[in-house]
Amino acid sequence: MTPTRTRTLLLVAVAFAVATWLVTRLIYNSLPPLPWTMVPALVIAAGAEAWTGRGLRARILGRPGTKPPLPLYVARMVALAKASSLTAAGIGGAAAGFAVAAAASLPDAVPRRDVIAAGITLGTSVLLALAALYLEHCCRVPDDPGPGRHVPPPRPADRFH
Repeated sequence: MTPTRTRTLLLVAVAFAVATWLVTRLIYNSLPPLPWTMVPALVIAAGAEAWTGRGLRARILGRPGTKPPLPLYVARMVALAKASSLTAAGIGGAAAGFAVAAAASLPDAVPRRDVIAAGITLGTSVLLALAALYLEHCCRVPDDPGPGRHVPPPRPADRFH
């Protein structure tokens, strides 16, 4: 599996932004106000992924007081990180497209609230994408652990579980 490229995330975001803008400008007047419910969910997911990445990195590097993670766990975290970064790019692109479409009616109160909600959603989706990229980076096994660091070999029991 190759690392997630920023270019891929930008392409996904632009595709979602254009599609959302095209649809939203046609049906914006019939839509309810944009909810804020996605913002806390994105912040919680970003925090959880960053926290997991920090702990996983310490375990992979074999820091004192940690035990090596199971390879399947690391593979699952990589899959989570890749999925989260692509999802965050899609959500961010959709929020950007919605904000641009709603900005056409900005003097009114509802579009102003929608643009603010979409902007904050865009910001938190960028935060999730960064946390996901960090988690993916933390899952890498270092080529050279460096002086004083020892990456222990997997235990025999770990190979079969």
